[in-house]
Amino acid sequence: MSMKEKKEITIYDIAAKLDISTATVSRALKDHPAINKNTRKKIQETAKELGYRHNSFASSLRKQKSHTIGIIVHELNSNFITSVLAGIEKVSTEAGYDLIIAHSSESSKKESANASNLFHKRVDGLIASLSFDTDSMDHFQPYINRGIPLVFFDRVDEKSDNPKVIIDNYKCGYEATQHLIEQGCKRIAIVTASLTRNVYAQRFGGYKDALFDHDIKYNEKYLLIKDLSEQSGVEAALEIMRLKPMPDAAFITNDFSAAVCMQTLKEYGVRIPEDIAIVGFNNDVISKIVEPQLTTINYPGIDIGEIAARNLIGLINNDASVQQTNTVIVKSELIIRKSSVKKN
Repeated sequence: MSMKEKKEITIYDIAAKLDISTATVSRALKDHPAINKNTRKKIQETAKELGYRHNSFASSLRKQKSHTIGIIVHELNSNFITSVLAGIEKVSTEAGYDLIIAHSSESSKKESANASNLFHKRVDGLIASLSFDTDSMDHFQPYINRGIPLVFFDRVDEKSDNPKVIIDNYKCGYEATQHLIEQGCKRIAIVTASLTRNVYAQRFGGYKDALFDHDIKYNEKYLLIKDLSEQSGVEAALEIMRLKPMPDAAFITNDFSAAVCMQTLKEYGVRIPEDIAIVGFNNDVISKIVEPQLTTINYPGIDIGEIAARNLIGLINNDASVQQTNTVIVKSELIIRKSSVKKN
């Protein structure tokens, strides 16, 4: 074997030669006081004799920044998520960070695998939005243990101390429902997703309280829990038409589902807003394309992304100015269009 091909000596070789543990070798090479002085000397001499080279490249990887930010989202095919990513990308590029994007496809198992994968890719920080069924935050613990900053957006764990960027989902649910009540609607259905997730639970809470404040009895038949997919928009329309009496309004907490639901209702001859008024959520592009145009809640994804990225980069750089608050609530608003305005 030529000199060039000679195998690199590692701490395992030193440990094997002296019949001691690799942990002891590692500590001795760093001059750790916990290791007996004579043992340290013997290990350092053996290392020199064998031609051991300290792997400064590996340790620099451990110590230094990778200038990479990890992102975990629950889906990629929504206008909202795309606009959040655009906001993150704008801020992170200006600050010199690359992005690694992973998506959980609404599975906590996949989310957990993504978190582990990004951790081992040595990201400097992580921005995440939780999947429908995430009920434990354990997979983010390695980041916390290592002091790697985490920022959550949209779907967050209310109980965690990590920074969060959200909108006031309760207020949005209340305003959407109140608007429908003001149009004279009394039988208001809500089509939403898993109430274990903060965003949907709070929109539902706002809906219920608006009914209560206007002396309208909550009817659990009018609560339709869906996964907010294309298929669920069709299912929601069919269920709405089967309800007796049929609802005269529906608050659908996702514009795409609302658009599909409207389309299906129209195919069955249901008139919007005359027979049923509809309000969506997110202000996706589709809300302006459907006929009639969809009343919705503007959820400013680009702002959410920019704020999340600015906060994360501030935390990575120990910038005290970004740590003044744990929860940032971004402004949202009801945009009234024809789908919900009943003709007086």
